[in-house]
Amino acid sequence: MVFAPHPDDELLGVGGTLLRRKAEGGHVSLVLMTRIDAAHGWTAEDVASKELQIKEATQFIGFNAVHRLDFPSTRLDEVPLRLLVDAVSQVIKNFQPHEIFVPHWADIHSDHRVTFDAVASSVKWFRYPSVERILAYETLSETEFCLRPDQQFRPNVYIDIGDHLDAKLAALQIYSAELGAFPFPRSAEAVKALAMVRGSAAGFHAAEAFELLRERS
Repeated sequence: MVFAPHPDDELLGVGGTLLRRKAEGGHVSLVLMTRIDAAHGWTAEDVASKELQIKEATQFIGFNAVHRLDFPSTRLDEVPLRLLVDAVSQVIKNFQPHEIFVPHWADIHSDHRVTFDAVASSVKWFRYPSVERILAYETLSETEFCLRPDQQFRPNVYIDIGDHLDAKLAALQIYSAELGAFPFPRSAEAVKALAMVRGSAAGFHAAEAFELLRERS
């Protein structure tokens, strides 16, 4: 189960791993924390386009379940944490994931940090015993811009995505409006370069890196 503050975060941070888990026969679930709507400044065309992109990305990855929590995008910090925890807890209870991926707690975007807090409050082992491993992922344009030296992303788990990097890059094109020309962080070149750097740290051609938060086995 991957928690994405916004559509495309799941592909940037975990896209290759999701494709690998599916190839291994696993069941994968996406939790979209927010949505855009006209009430908060987006046009009807923006909303319709995003819905089509979410549908296409869902089919591309092959998600077994997609949970839409529909909190307002860019405004998660205005939602009472209790409501977020209730919603997150319910999807964990329903899907019963063994492995959870969350944004890094020090990401610059407040939606990412609040998502982390909501998940962290919802994964006590005695309430959700299915959860065996929790990993924080990195999101280009958010994670690397943390200026707190004591809160930098420090990966200690590297998942080989060499067989799935090209598919990850293709999947990201679904959200082409969120991408830009290199050296923009969310560019095909930057995504590929990061995968190669993370791979070189672990002896792979390409990898996604994570920070292990808890594991029980």
